[in-house]
This record gives sequence, structure tokens and C-alpha cells, in this order.
Amino acid sequence: MEKIKVLIVDDSAVVRQTLEKILSTDPEIEIMGTAPDPYAAAKKMKMAVPDVITLDVEMPLMDGITFLKKIMNQRPIPVVICSSLAGKGTETAFKALEYGAVEIIHKPQMGTKQFLEESNILICDIVKAAAQTKKRSTLRKPKPMTERSVQKMTAEVMLPKAGKNAMAQTTEKVVMVGASTGGTEALREFLEALPYNAPGIVVVQHMPENFTTAFASRLNDLCQITVKEASDNDSVLPGHALIAPGNKHTLLKRSGARYYVEIKDGPLVSRHRPSVDVLFRSASRYAGKNVCGVIMTGMGDDGAKGMAEMKEAGSINIAQDESTCVVFGMPNEAIKTGGVDHILPLQSIARKVLQICNN
Repeated sequence: MEKIKVLIVDDSAVVRQTLEKILSTDPEIEIMGTAPDPYAAAKKMKMAVPDVITLDVEMPLMDGITFLKKIMNQRPIPVVICSSLAGKGTETAFKALEYGAVEIIHKPQMGTKQFLEESNILICDIVKAAAQTKKRSTLRKPKPMTERSVQKMTAEVMLPKAGKNAMAQTTEKVVMVGASTGGTEALREFLEALPYNAPGIVVVQHMPENFTTAFASRLNDLCQITVKEASDNDSVLPGHALIAPGNKHTLLKRSGARYYVEIKDGPLVSRHRPSVDVLFRSASRYAGKNVCGVIMTGMGDDGAKGMAEMKEAGSINIAQDESTCVVFGMPNEAIKTGGVDHILPLQSIARKVLQICNN
């Protein structure tokens, strides 16, 4: 099996060494080289072209955003931004996505054994997802993720599966959305297409802690509906979309006719936190046939089991089609589990959601 060749670009020797150590633990990844700045990186790229670049945004000689623009203009290569995600760094990292970066990761930090294990999983998975994106014409065929030595948790660790009569009758429709790699732009297009009085929406987009605040704020500026990062006990209201905060699980709950979200700590579920499977399972328990589920671009299978459970509880579900996905992993897995009713291009999803919720 051909390994994914990675070039690490960061002015910090400690970060370069730490990333090299983390990525080297995955048998599917090979470190092609490291560079302290974009000029050194460009020299290495003349000798060999990497499959993925991890890129710092704040560096001497040339900043990461400028280098990213040059890469995308000259020879597009999947780029993963490695950011501190603090203060101004959050906004800068978000700009990198607009200029063509695929994903964002936290700069590696020291922590507990569990923290380090989870960081290794998330960083390696993001690099492998980047390698599968449609940024390049010679896209490698998607490969199944290596499970590695850490057990893959299911939504069972957060809440039990819905029973047959878990939900009393209500009339309010809600929309549950899951996305990962490529999802920031897919969600922007989807949410921008919704009217001010759209059904209440809860979104899990795989992204790091703190970054979801800036993401929600940007969407709020662009959309007719109100978009915010979800807080514990926020109501799910028409004309509003709640974005699950990074590094926390988000669950849909109901009190009488009121839907609200619960924000909880917990282990990685389906290799993620927040997990789409957790959100979808909670929706199957507390909203049942009042749910319209949407699963968008992303690597892996997070959301596939949860979407099947929602369908079993009576929801109508939509998957983004392969032609408009950056990575077709998550929608494809949901289709294979039988949880999907409609497979649609991205530009048609908002219209179908409104049609489903207005019936």
C-alpha cells in the first residue's frame, strides 16, 4: 500500500518534532520531510511533491497564508493548517480554509495519556482525510482508516438507543446535520440557501475546540437564519442553527414541546468529539419522525449508524452525493447502512429539507 507522504512546515522545532513523532505512528503515513519556513519547504518540494502539507500560519520570512495562496495557484496540494487557535490565530486559520486549506488541527500539546492518544488519532485521521480530497486530479482511491490500538467507541457510551415509543407526538420539525472534511464550505452553501423561518437546526461539524465560535459567527454574518455556537440548554428554534462546540458532544433533548441541546464531555465516539452519531442517536430518541437528517462530505463513518437509527425512528434523511463531496466517506457509509432516503447534490439539499419539513 502506497503511503501518504507528508511535508511538515513550522518554524518551531518542537512542533516539527512532535508532529513527526505523532504522524510516524500511523503505518499509512510517511514523513517526506520538515521545513522551518516556506522557502525551505519550496526547496524540498522541487525534489519531491508531498501528498499533504501541514502548515503553520505564523512564520518568519513568509506567513502561512501567503504560502498557501502560492501553493493553490501553482500546484494545488492538500494543506492542513496547524494553528494555536488562540485569539487572532483563530481568524487567521479560518481564512486559510477560505483560501483552500482542507482542515485545521491544534498545535500538539502535552497532556494526559488519554489526551495524547486522542490527539494522535485526530491528527492522523485528519492528514489521511486530506490525502483523499479532490484538490488534486490524481486523487488516490479512498482507503479504510486503520483502527489502530485504541477502541472505537460508539454512541452507546453517551446514551442508550431509542426504544419503540421513545417520543410523544409533537409537531415541531428539526433538522440534524453532520459533516467533516470539506464541510465548512458545504455548510455555508446549505445554510445560506435557507430562509429566515427555516426549521430549527443542530449541526455537528468536526473541527477543533475554539474554532467553532469563529465558524458560527462567520455563518451568522452570511445567512438569513441566526447561527451561533451551541451552549448547554440552548433551545432549538425556527430560524436558528446551533453549531456543536469543538471537543464537546452535543445531544438533542426535549422537554414537553421544547427541543434543546445538551453539551457534554465524553470519550471520542466514532473517533470524534463532537460525534455525529451521538447527535443523531439523541435525535432518534427525542424527536423521532419530526427529524430531517442530513449527512455531508467527510471521511470515515461517523453518523452512519446514527442516521440508520433516526430512519428506524421515522426520520427522513438526505446524503450529499459523491460528485459534490470533497470526501464521500461519511455519506457513502450512511447510504450503505440503509439510513438514507435521498441522495442529492449539495445545491439541492436546502430545497429538499424545506420540502420534507413543510409536509
